[in-house]
Formats: sequence, structure tokens, C-alpha cells
Amino acid sequence: MPLETYRRGVVFWVRGRVEFDGRPITGYYRQSTGASDEAGARAWIAAETDRQRRRHLLGDEAALTFADAVLLYSETHTNPYIARQLLPITAEIGNMMLGSITGKLLKELGPKLKPDAAVDTWWRDIVTPARAVINHSHEIKGTPMIRVKRYDQFERIAQDQRRGKQSRVERVPSDRAWIEAFCAAADPYNAALARFMFETAARVGQAVALEPTHLDLTNRRVWLGAQKGHSAGWVEISHEMMVELANLPPKRPVNLKTGEVKAARVFGYSDPSSYGKRWRTICKNAGISFISAHPAGRHGFYTELTVRQGVDPVTAAKAGRWADATLPMRTYAHAELDEASIRARFRTKPVQSRSGKVVKLLKDKR
Repeated sequence: MPLETYRRGVVFWVRGRVEFDGRPITGYYRQSTGASDEAGARAWIAAETDRQRRRHLLGDEAALTFADAVLLYSETHTNPYIARQLLPITAEIGNMMLGSITGKLLKELGPKLKPDAAVDTWWRDIVTPARAVINHSHEIKGTPMIRVKRYDQFERIAQDQRRGKQSRVERVPSDRAWIEAFCAAADPYNAALARFMFETAARVGQAVALEPTHLDLTNRRVWLGAQKGHSAGWVEISHEMMVELANLPPKRPVNLKTGEVKAARVFGYSDPSSYGKRWRTICKNAGISFISAHPAGRHGFYTELTVRQGVDPVTAAKAGRWADATLPMRTYAHAELDEASIRARFRTKPVQSRSGKVVKLLKDKR
């Protein structure tokens, strides 16, 4: 008997089997469609029939939907942040066959799911996780692989105009003067946190995750966890940083919502985003502009070494644990000379060296 609908309470269910050329190709169905009207139930039957016939003719790979691929992906990837990213994407295209999903379709999800976001956000929160799910299924099940072309500058400009806000505003890195002013107004924990990230180029997530067992102060080194493709490992610190950390009693952060007392942390924070409000207050009290942890630490570290101290980019990249030395030069190095100073150079008469011939002419005139 082919699939047919029937009402059970307020929801339509289906019973029967999917058939092909008059022969059943599945087991017996008796399950809810989740639809409260018959039209929705029939749409469910049509989608399931198409899926099972694809599987019958082309194999299991051809019958996988995006939702199936998400389940495969979640078996090996348990990051809760990625899971939150995938929820709205799955709600939108979960029932689509993987083979019918194109790069253009993924890019078009951006304005649909996050109309007020920048194209960089669309790429990071929508295209990247969806592409990862599809290509993971390709590796495991042999389903089609997908490549997505990045948003171009015209798409970026158009979206910035629609939302009335410019994206990719250049970050302002910290310098020694900012760090000293910040630390003078900060409590010992936030002062140490700022100095630590500025000295080691540690990400804020790596810094706040430090526990007392991660410190080897006798050998002046700290164990930093893996993050964003960087493997975990020991990082050397200065004598001054070692002394500062040695005089910093570990604190056990408390979850203000649940009252849960967490494991002791070196800098007293349990979450990478917890520092923001406190840092804004410190900057206000110090009379300096607010700089968040990433440009204060990682951007400040690289700009300090390459631009201000003249350290070669390869050495600076290795010290900051960048695998590709060209990446920090593109992203983390910030020019110190302002544009007005550059333009002024064209209005200044260059100093000309006086050759022997010019000197002789001047003597003859005298």
C-alpha cells in the first residue's frame, strides 16, 4: 500500500510504503508528518517519496539531506558555538538534498537569515559552517563536494549601504603607552591580563582559560591551549611577567545566574567575553579609548615588534605562533604614520646633494 495520510488528533500521520514501479522499496511507515493540515502532510509524502526513490536508484549518498549531514557532522564536532550556528541554517534548508545545494544558495541565506549583518558575518556564521557540513559528508559518504565563491567588494558595499554601517573598520592596536595607562587604572588581575596578551600574543580565550597548573614559573613559561589551528604548547614569558603572575592568587569565578563556583583561573574569568564591561570601565577611568582584548593583545604585539621595533616579519610571526608569516602582515600590522603626514611630504622641497659641479658654479658666481 503506497503512503497515505490520516489524522491523529490535530496532526496528520502517514502509513504505508514508498513504491517504485508498483513495488515497495521501503519498510512500513507509521509516523507523524508534523503537519496540522493535509496539504502539509502530502508535501511531506512527496519529499520522502523523492528521497527514497533517489536512494533506491542512486544509492544512500543521493538520499542524504542537509539535516542528515548535520547529524553526521555532529558525531565528530561537538563545538556548541557551531551547533548554534547550524540551527537556523538547518531550519531553512534541512530538507534539501545535498546535491541540490549550491554555493549561490548558501550565499543567499545571508540576507535571509541575518539581513542587518555584514557580509563577513554571513560568511563566518552561515556559509562556512554549512560548507563544512556538506564537505564533511563528502568525505564520509561520497556526496557532492561544494565550493563557494566569496562575497565580492560590490556585494560588501551594497550591504553596507543597506544597513547604513561600514564593515571591516580597521582595528586600532594597543601600544606601550596605552598598556601602561590601562594598567595604572586597572586591578591587578586585569592589568596582568592586558600585559600577558600584549607580551605573548595570546588570544583572550587562551588567556582566560589559564589555570594554576598551566604555569611553570620556575622555568618562566606558560602552557597555552590549542585555538584556531594553533596546537597547544609552552610559551616563554619575561622575568617581569613571571613575577607578576607569581604574585597573583588564583580566583574561582562564580556564575552569577546559577551561583556555581568554577575551577580556579589565573586571571579570574571563566568566559572569554566576561572581561568587556570591566575593561570599558577601566578605560573610562584611565581617560583612554577603549580597545578590546584582541587588538590590545594580538594586534598590539605584532605592530609593536614589526612596525615600532623593526623585527623582521618572519621572526615576529613565529613568536606570535602564526603558521603563515604573510597573514599577520596583511591583518595585524598597522601603519603608524597618518595620511596627512604622507601628503605633507609632497609639499616639502627635497634636500639636494651638491655635486662638485654645482659647488664650482657657486664659487664662480662669488
